[in-house]
Amino acid sequence: MLADSSGKFKASRDTAASIVRRLQDAGHEAYFVGGCVRDLLRGVQPGDYDIVTSALPADVCSLFPHTVPVGISFGVVIVVEEGHGYEVATFRAESRYDDGRRPSHVEFTNAHGDVCRRDFTINALLMDPMTGNIIDYVGGRKDIADRVIRTIGNPGERFAEDHLRMLRALRFSANLGYAIDPDTSLAIKRHAFEIRRISAERIRDELTKLLTRGGARGGMEMMAETGLLAEILPEVYCLRGIEQPPAFHPEGDVWEHTLRMLDLLPAGDAENDSRLAWGVLLHDVGKACTGSVDASGIHFYGHVREGERIAEAVMRRLRFSRADMETILALIQYHMLFMNVADMRPNKLKRFLRMPDFQLHMELHRLDCLASHGFLDSHEFCMSKLAEVGEDELRPPRLLTGDDLVAMGFPPSPLFGEILDAVEDAQLDGTIATSDDARRLVMDRWADKLPG
Repeated sequence: MLADSSGKFKASRDTAASIVRRLQDAGHEAYFVGGCVRDLLRGVQPGDYDIVTSALPADVCSLFPHTVPVGISFGVVIVVEEGHGYEVATFRAESRYDDGRRPSHVEFTNAHGDVCRRDFTINALLMDPMTGNIIDYVGGRKDIADRVIRTIGNPGERFAEDHLRMLRALRFSANLGYAIDPDTSLAIKRHAFEIRRISAERIRDELTKLLTRGGARGGMEMMAETGLLAEILPEVYCLRGIEQPPAFHPEGDVWEHTLRMLDLLPAGDAENDSRLAWGVLLHDVGKACTGSVDASGIHFYGHVREGERIAEAVMRRLRFSRADMETILALIQYHMLFMNVADMRPNKLKRFLRMPDFQLHMELHRLDCLASHGFLDSHEFCMSKLAEVGEDELRPPRLLTGDDLVAMGFPPSPLFGEILDAVEDAQLDGTIATSDDARRLVMDRWADKLPG
């Protein structure tokens, strides 16, 4: 396996080609297929290589010592080589998509039949890695050259088979910078309401790819235009037209502000941190229901707390992991505190700077400023403090523990938390430096809590 610049491992083309070669040497047709072929034609190193073959699953399993039969009924086997799994699928045709998610019937077929069941022309090319020959039954090479997303055959039929393809069309358009074929776009608008039939996990994963692989602004704009945003994320759709105070937000309404932040996310093939991207999308979601106007201007009192509530509901609906949800909610909760950092007491500032994932908080704040008033004073203040304050000052060793308080005669109680926090605050403020200092502080403030 090969590591990319982010440290993630990518599949090896040579290893994938060796799998194809072994299948061909055994008398079977075998090719690279789908996104890897598309990326190779674009001059981009694929992250994975999918393989299609005329070999039946049992034939594949007999040819390779390490296989995982993940979808035998669909003809899919994972071949494990050098610790990485390569999907090898038997040519198949699919029919009777009764639920708009998965086929009710699958039968094995030839290469042409397999290609014609796929979603978009750009994902339906076959490549023989031994010769470099490309097989194109659907005009995919031309659409790659013309930078167009087009379904294979009738778009309404393709989207009826799997409603998620509508969102995938927008995701590919955003990530690749391709236009969507007019007929394909019209079909999305007509069928957008059907996206609700797709599982929350599949929708979440496609949205995350849209947000993290480049072109997030364009993707969100297309979602709004086609109706998918109103169906999937009505809470974000509601940000359109929510005006903001021009002194702080000369860019316009909350929707435009959010789009500008998404546009500032790093572009390219390396995925951005999905928690940051979702934090950008949801950080101001509470403004849609907290806006008010008085003689002094436009206000959004309580939008952070309301935003946390709304964002939590969104993420629960989309089945986010607990860890990711907690991080994204923290990004929302603390994003307004940066305006006060220069006035914070040393203990509060140090606690702020040592928050988990603080670099994500810093980046969200930076994007927030650049997409609005453009002032980075608080960001630069935090950067200078981080450079100035060492790790020992941010996280100094405790001067007292609960056991020490017991040894001083205090009975165990919830008061311990208050005492230890106060001791640490004084330590972070620099007013105490030793355990003796801490004991004197405790006796000065809480001696009356000692028994007897």
